[in-house]
Amino acid sequence: MIGDGDGGWGARAVRAVRGHPAPVTYGVMILCCVVFVTGPVSGLSPAHGTGERLLAAQEAHFARWGVVPAELFRGSPRAALTPATALFVHGGWLHLLGNMLFLHVFGAMTERRLGRLRFALFYLGCGYLALLAYAAAHATSEQTLVGASGAISAVLGAFLYLFPGARVTSLFPFLFFLPLRLPAWVVLPFWAALQWLAASRAGQGPGVAYLAHVAGFCLGFLYAWVRTAGSGRRAARVKAPATAPEGEDP
Repeated sequence: MIGDGDGGWGARAVRAVRGHPAPVTYGVMILCCVVFVTGPVSGLSPAHGTGERLLAAQEAHFARWGVVPAELFRGSPRAALTPATALFVHGGWLHLLGNMLFLHVFGAMTERRLGRLRFALFYLGCGYLALLAYAAAHATSEQTLVGASGAISAVLGAFLYLFPGARVTSLFPFLFFLPLRLPAWVVLPFWAALQWLAASRAGQGPGVAYLAHVAGFCLGFLYAWVRTAGSGRRAARVKAPATAPEGEDP
């Protein structure tokens, strides 16, 4: 889904970070998958039973590891940890696979640019704050919130700032799912705008936590901006590799 830009510093920025390992990104993906497959939501483990027993196990699983806004602001130390634990819990197969696809596409390059430790702290911190922002906006809600979407939205925001010229292959339903390769500065702000519109219309019931997406995206973009400005490299966001001699593949 990600390709080089059509020349210029956008393409060089992409090539500059390719080929380097991204253990944090893939470690998070593996952990999320293990938690899901071994938990009651996947329905694969016979230990959780079937029918009503399985449903009860799923509800208990979400209540234990997910964010319940009303409980979070009652001062419970256990509840204060749930915006972190909820990042590794998902509500179904589509929820898991969609999040892991976005993390795979955008996380590896962002991690390589930020560095492993910094990316790990960035992912957890922004993810925590994104879920906290959603909970604060729905402080009386008893609905459980789970998923890595807030943290992954932060990755998208950081990616937009760090690699605005990178090409993103996107499918647009209103264009009959025609695949188009567009710069990140076109695709990702459009995605963020859709999340904002959806958040303004969403209620407090079960569904997608669009507000957490918006909060995470803004946090990620601001972090990348502050980080880059602080390093004194505002104009050159990624150091381009040395020009390869003629006949070599850069």
